[in-house]
Amino acid sequence: MADRLTQLQDTINQQAEHFCNSVGILQQYSTPSKFPGFDRVGTPQPHQTQEDYASLFATLIARCAKDIDTLIESLPSEESSQELQVASLSRLEQENIEAGEQLEEVVRQGESLLQRIQAALQDIAQSQLDMQNPITPGAVVLNTNLTANITTNVTPVQSFIKQENFANIGLSSTNHTHSASSPNSINQ
Repeated sequence: MADRLTQLQDTINQQAEHFCNSVGILQQYSTPSKFPGFDRVGTPQPHQTQEDYASLFATLIARCAKDIDTLIESLPSEESSQELQVASLSRLEQENIEAGEQLEEVVRQGESLLQRIQAALQDIAQSQLDMQNPITPGAVVLNTNLTANITTNVTPVQSFIKQENFANIGLSSTNHTHSASSPNSINQ
């Protein structure tokens, strides 16, 4: 964005272009006038509506003049004193600080909302995983020897029951079935 003086200069140049174009177009499409003693019949020119061009350029010139007035009014005047300019700058600085605080508050609210949404999405994803892989309560992860990996305080009876639950599944191979009848015997 250019400063106000550059904007004003550009708008004045645009106004000059509108004046030149309007004079050129109006001259090009104007009807010839007759001179006394000169009866030469010229070739007929296509008659364009001159009123359309006149209203178009009048609108463009008026709009550009209004823009020039607005830009001139926005320029600082010589009458404004140092104190008025300092007061204006301090007011603008205060507005800037307030806007910054509002922005920080909106950012905090947004981050809080983002955390809540992420937690909800994590809960949804965990629920979907739990529904896809249902695990019976109290099931224990087994290693390759089908022995229970017990990391919590579990009594030997609970360990036996858990191992027995997995042992009764029955793994079938080509000729014989393996099952565990006791917690200490794995393959028979």
